[in-house]
Amino acid sequence: MSLADVKHMSKIERLQAMEVLWDSICDEDVPADSPKWHQNVLQGRRQLIESGQASYITVDELKDRIKKR
Repeated sequence: MSLADVKHMSKIERLQAMEVLWDSICDEDVPADSPKWHQNVLQGRRQLIESGQASYITVDELKDRIKKR
């Protein structure tokens, strides 16, 4: 299947295909490998939390930030 084939599908057909693909991935026994940079980001965030330098926002603040984009 090519990108051109996908573009000819309706939105509902594409969403259904995504659901089928997601279900097939979830059914696999093999865990997905995260990229190395994920671990680096998480370690950096953990260090900020442990040092007391982390800052947090509320869900409402996040929504406001997203609206302003």
